[in-house]
Amino acid sequence: PIGALNPKRAVFYADRYESWDEEAPPCHYTTHFSSTASTLHWLIRIEPFTTFFLNGNGNKFDHPNRTFSSVARSWRHCQRHTADVKILQRIVLLSDAKQGGGHIPCVHMPQCTEAPLPELIPEFYYLPEMFVNSNGYCLGDRDDGVPVCDVELPAWAKKPEDFVRINRMALESEFVSCQLHQWIDLIFGYKQRGPEAARALNIFHHLTYEGSISLDSINDPLLREATEAQIQSVGQSPSQLLIEPHPPRSSAMHLCFLPQSPLMFKDQMQQDVIMVLKFPSNSPVTHVAANTLPHLTLPAVVTVTCSRLFAVNHWHNTVGIRGAPGYSLEQAHHLPIEMDSLIANNSGTNKRQITDLVDQSIQINTQCFVVTADNRYILACGFWDKSFRVYSSDTGKLTQIVFGHWDVVTCLARSESYIGGDCYIVSGSRDATLLLWYWSGRHHIIGDNPNNSDYPAPRAVLTGHDYEVVCVSVCAELGIIISGAKEGPCLVHTITGDLLRALEAPDGCVCPRLMCVSSEGHCIIYYDRGQFCNFSINGKLLAHMEISDSTRALLLSSDGQNLVTGGENGVVQVWQACDFKQLYIYPGCDAAVRAMDLSHDQRTLVTGMASGSIVAFNIDFNRWHFEHQSRY
Repeated sequence: PIGALNPKRAVFYADRYESWDEEAPPCHYTTHFSSTASTLHWLIRIEPFTTFFLNGNGNKFDHPNRTFSSVARSWRHCQRHTADVKILQRIVLLSDAKQGGGHIPCVHMPQCTEAPLPELIPEFYYLPEMFVNSNGYCLGDRDDGVPVCDVELPAWAKKPEDFVRINRMALESEFVSCQLHQWIDLIFGYKQRGPEAARALNIFHHLTYEGSISLDSINDPLLREATEAQIQSVGQSPSQLLIEPHPPRSSAMHLCFLPQSPLMFKDQMQQDVIMVLKFPSNSPVTHVAANTLPHLTLPAVVTVTCSRLFAVNHWHNTVGIRGAPGYSLEQAHHLPIEMDSLIANNSGTNKRQITDLVDQSIQINTQCFVVTADNRYILACGFWDKSFRVYSSDTGKLTQIVFGHWDVVTCLARSESYIGGDCYIVSGSRDATLLLWYWSGRHHIIGDNPNNSDYPAPRAVLTGHDYEVVCVSVCAELGIIISGAKEGPCLVHTITGDLLRALEAPDGCVCPRLMCVSSEGHCIIYYDRGQFCNFSINGKLLAHMEISDSTRALLLSSDGQNLVTGGENGVVQVWQACDFKQLYIYPGCDAAVRAMDLSHDQRTLVTGMASGSIVAFNIDFNRWHFEHQSRY
């Protein structure tokens, strides 16, 4: 437990347990690792938690010495201080003559020092704003005369965003993965209660455990109210889920040291380029969708050219680690992508051509198309009648026409898919609005009702732009939509249609062209003239860079840590997303990059080229990861 990491503290709490002389059951700690008080202690600088704290503390802030003001100071205090925090409420029966000599339960809150057993709340891993006193609260001066304002960060974090990012990387590291079962044993498992908990120095106050007291058996309303307040103040342990040790999690560290198993993150002497696939049409490949999960009926890389000729290229799931599930020794030397037979044989190309007329002023680009997660349908926009349309990738037939905009639809975007293939589709238009639609994976239509597929209704209408919408990105996990217009700032909306904020770019960043958003809330936007910006979900500009290439495609790795770009000079580059540090440059191709996507395992990058071909690159984001660089 965190309270016993320091040997001196471990001895202290073991002695306390053995020499316990109070009426209550013995425990190592009279405070708990998770409580309302500890949560508000961390979040004192941001609303609504500031108000919650003030309401429970006589409308006053805590003493500056106890206020969360430094990560290092909190860590030292947690590791070295052996004086428990007396946040334990005690019920004292006081005699009151005015109440007829009855006994009234009274709750006392003695003075306390900073909590020695604080749990790091989830906000430590995603909310840098909690470390900044942006509201300018007067939190007082410490005894050493230093005013309490923003939280002092460790030397390795130049700004709160760095601290949160690195902290989350540490939490998700292989080292932590290898120890995860031990934490489960303490919090949810067999070391939560009983003799094993005592041996592990993991016994808390008895009221923190589920079922320790029956409130229904307390008839005195005042005593019941005081008991409820006591339980709420002390904190509560989660339900005990396991009575046996939890097995260790399989991790890359274990895999790497198996006998006769190649190191997962070592350079396996592979070429940067796996293969080049040239299509007969020679038309630039303007859209690539790599939906390659093995459970799909047809894992494939779907491509669409500027002439709107599409191909469903079969994907062979042969790329993997020797000995890992799905690895096939017999197919190990096969190329991962096999050209669509109808395109390769030049037979039945009518089943692969979108023939409906588009508006002549529309420039076909990668954002004119969306492919569903099962590769069975292609959505296209830019049509003269202000619609966007759904086509079967098997037959090429039109299956649905969707109206809703007052002008030509200029861009489409798809969210990540839910179980069953449901997802959000966002359409942007010259009418300066965006519409949010729901794609039913069950019925393969826009909308929920198959009996009304001719007139589906959008889930939300997004307004705020004054000019034609040119790019959009949607993240269902965060519930946000980011969009950019020919002029004006990019906007962030919720999936319910509310406008959250505008992303104000630096001078020189005009006319956004491409954008993507990570599940961590980082918004990468490419503007004209080689300008890139990285915004937080709360609108803060985190990084800015300018490159000489005219970028035509970009994407983020699944963890949001890496950015991949490609453009007119035919060079694919990998960047660190947080600060745009360049990580790798692939050998230049003889044509411009127009589109790109990643396979499901994040190990193959497929790019669409202006020469009418696709190129598959080997990519391993782990080799640029600091942990694996130093360990492997």
